[in-house]
Amino acid sequence: MSTLKKILLALLVLLLVGAAVVWWMTRPVEATIPLEETTGTDPTLVEPDPQTFPTVGVVEPIGWDEGETPTAADGLVVNRFADNLEHPRVIHTLPNGDVLVTLTNAPDRPVSGGWLTNLVASFLFSKAGAAVPSPNQLVLLRDADGDGAAEERHVLREADLSSPSGIAWADGKLYVANHDAVLRFDYALGDNAVTGAPEKIADLPAAGNHWMRNLLLSDDGTRLFVAVGSASNIGEGGMAIEENRAAIHELYLPNLSARLFGAGLRNPNGMAINPWTGELWTTVNERDMLGSDLVPDYMTNVPIGANYGWPWVYYGSVVDERVEAPMPRFLTDYSRTPEYALGAHVAALGLVFSAEGNRMGMGQGAFIARHGSWNRVPQSGYDVVFVAFDDRGNPTGKPMPVLTDFLVNDEQTRGRPTWLAWDRTGALLVSDDTANIIWRVQSPGAAAGPAIQRNQGERLPPRRQLQGDPRRAFEEGAVPMTDVM
Repeated sequence: MSTLKKILLALLVLLLVGAAVVWWMTRPVEATIPLEETTGTDPTLVEPDPQTFPTVGVVEPIGWDEGETPTAADGLVVNRFADNLEHPRVIHTLPNGDVLVTLTNAPDRPVSGGWLTNLVASFLFSKAGAAVPSPNQLVLLRDADGDGAAEERHVLREADLSSPSGIAWADGKLYVANHDAVLRFDYALGDNAVTGAPEKIADLPAAGNHWMRNLLLSDDGTRLFVAVGSASNIGEGGMAIEENRAAIHELYLPNLSARLFGAGLRNPNGMAINPWTGELWTTVNERDMLGSDLVPDYMTNVPIGANYGWPWVYYGSVVDERVEAPMPRFLTDYSRTPEYALGAHVAALGLVFSAEGNRMGMGQGAFIARHGSWNRVPQSGYDVVFVAFDDRGNPTGKPMPVLTDFLVNDEQTRGRPTWLAWDRTGALLVSDDTANIIWRVQSPGAAAGPAIQRNQGERLPPRRQLQGDPRRAFEEGAVPMTDVM
């Protein structure tokens, strides 16, 4: 055999071996435990399986046929509140019953991780129906005759909007979050247009891997919470680009001063005030590429100053060894454990608590839209679920289905539930951003939900001095802090 033939044969063998290695590395790593085990107040956390190539389980949205609806839980009925919208995401009901929706998508931006990551991300976004240009519209939907379907539709605003998402309103002021700023407009209830120049009241970190910027007003209307997701999965683009990201900010409206409210939240999304405790709660999308069973997305309270560990730590004390940036000292000592796991890779977005007057007949708790996974096999999410809360305002049990059958099979989905809001009749509105529909869900025979009483008690007296000598904690035979914490 000639030397040339030997070289060609060797190259062919190397090519085949390389192809086999790439094929093996890109095989999806299937889940080893049921999704339900990654939910609840005590989720199973398996051993991490770091991946060079992510497990990919993207499904193609095919839409709903005329007359088709998601499957509702027993006793609930569902109808189309509005359709033929263009990528509806965040919905917000005004005090007069008008419903606002942002028609939006991601801005043009690189995805952290380099050219290969961007190439793969572009393919995945396209297949998942998330690659359409952003419509950049704020639309009003009005159900004036009360039949459960919006017969009026008005484009309130297009100018000045850039991948808008979060919406809030109070005292004649309308707040809209672009991907890079919070705008404030004058807007009177009932108007069919938002006119006049906006006031930019805050700059925000632009775009990044997570571009939605969601808003929530405090009960007294003086503080605006702003959720900002990370620019990367685990800080692989460097921590400099993560400044003021993976966090919830608080903007004090009387003087527009701002402070960091909560941190270490990879991608906080839906926010709501817990009606039992008055605390801020949020849904959070956790990190990727640790296998199909890790890490569960979650919902949790966010006390002022709380840190949930991203990117170094997840679920309180589990260190992510992949993170190259130096970990802050003592982070595992103060990183908080989330209150409730919603399932691995379910992409939890919209969140509302049961409200006075709701017509769902499911008791007190929280409703969550799980947008659906792209990196789990089998797929997870693609539904709306309910989590019961006890009288003290704590989540209990496992998620219960509210709307299902968005997912057709492991290749196709009819839609992806995104955001939630109550309409003026007490029905639950659900935006479906790939099917371009807003669904309306209710239990026709259910009594109106009662008002929730805020828990109150006597405040503990302030501690004026340390009790004992703190140095004794380091003496031989002292009780370890882990035994008493």
